[in-house]
Amino acid sequence: MPAKIVIVDDEMHIRALIEQTLEELEDEGVTILTAANGQAGLQLIEREKPNLVFLDVMMPRMNGFEVCKSVKSNRKLDGTYIIMLTAKGQEFDRQKGEEVGADRYMTKPFNPDALLDKAREILGL
Repeated sequence: MPAKIVIVDDEMHIRALIEQTLEELEDEGVTILTAANGQAGLQLIEREKPNLVFLDVMMPRMNGFEVCKSVKSNRKLDGTYIIMLTAKGQEFDRQKGEEVGADRYMTKPFNPDALLDKAREILGL
């Protein structure tokens, strides 16, 4: 089954930047899907069962922590790797991310090469 990545961020330019960064993975059969808010993101994740999710923290309709907690408590989504993206590097956010089961934490602005390398590593490419 081909790998899937879901990008959930309410800022269109951030979504586009991550999508462009990961674009070359599409040549390797990876499908990239996006959502503009937490609620739509959760529905997309539940429907598509992606291997990897890049998840913004601060979003309308459901923040990244709520989405992460929901995904991590859903047995059907076992194995979904979640990277929380946030503009804040505060320890509180990091701890909260760990509490809800985030696998990794990256702060914005992020290094596109590091993002791509991490995606490759997680997907085993």
